[in-house]
Amino acid sequence: MTSAELADLYRSYIACLNQQDWTMLGQFVHDDVSHNAKPLGLSGYRAMLEQDFRQIPDLQFDIELLVCEPPRIAARLKFDCRPVGLFLGLAVNGKRVSFCENVIYEIRDGKIYQVWSIIDKAAIEAQL
Repeated sequence: MTSAELADLYRSYIACLNQQDWTMLGQFVHDDVSHNAKPLGLSGYRAMLEQDFRQIPDLQFDIELLVCEPPRIAARLKFDCRPVGLFLGLAVNGKRVSFCENVIYEIRDGKIYQVWSIIDKAAIEAQL
């Protein structure tokens, strides 16, 4: 895939997440996907995302920065949301917080195969 094709794929993937269109997730995510070196498979990855939306009902993924260099994508995602209860071990309890996530993806067979992700927990802590 070219850089432009990767960017299109990623923007479509983010739209899928924001719409919570779980039936379409397999168009973007490989059956054997791993997250932070933990094999999840497509069903485990979907379960992880569904849990994210339960924890953060107003969750929306906003692409702040996108770099595509085949076969990888790097993105900085921005969030402005109200997690309920505990989030990342922090008692957010519905308070509005803003934070970023830095993510690197490896694409295989035209789909997301590996995901390495880190959330800026310190930014959330500073707001609490």
